[in-house]
Amino acid sequence: MNTNKLKRLAQDARTYLIGQVTSKLGLVLTEGSAARREVPAAVQELERNILATSQAQVIEKVAYTWFNRFTALRFMDANGYTNPRVVTPAEGATRPEILADAVAGHFDDAIPATTRATVTALLDGRMPSRDAQGEAFRLLLVAMCNRWHGHMPFMFEKIADFTELLMPEDLLSPNSVLSRLRDEMTDADCQDVEVIGWLYQFYISEKSSRCSTH
Repeated sequence: MNTNKLKRLAQDARTYLIGQVTSKLGLVLTEGSAARREVPAAVQELERNILATSQAQVIEKVAYTWFNRFTALRFMDANGYTNPRVVTPAEGATRPEILADAVAGHFDDAIPATTRATVTALLDGRMPSRDAQGEAFRLLLVAMCNRWHGHMPFMFEKIADFTELLMPEDLLSPNSVLSRLRDEMTDADCQDVEVIGWLYQFYISEKSSRCSTH
């Protein structure tokens, strides 16, 4: 296991995710935003958390929450714990397997009926969206995180509404954090459960070093 590679991955992922969450936060909190119209309770919960701590702390917490889930799901995909794979494509494919299955009309039994209906409407164009596949994938991802909450609550805490609201937008492109995770958190690396611990340590050490310079 190349720990130097994992260190760069964790550090770069932290920077990337904080940037993504910060951008999403700005959009959500804009007066008259779609989020304020569609999920006002989640926006109010977000604003309460910002008042109770700070905007920077909320961004840090949400970015780490998603990093933790993405790395856990990548590890589980590589070891055959997920079927279909959640953040990893099938052999020879480019889209995460769970999304490719949804495009073909197949859903994991753990996906709630309401989520299936929304995902299907997005993918067949009945629900307008500027990024139908990206939006569908985010819904599938939340459903699977909540499913694993029941099995591994220590790793998959129940996702708060505002945490879901601030999920990074760019998850399917070749430049996404998930693409980087798949490339550098290899199947071979994932044969050793310590890969999760190393990534956690490197992510936290990067946070600590940044804090000490401010």
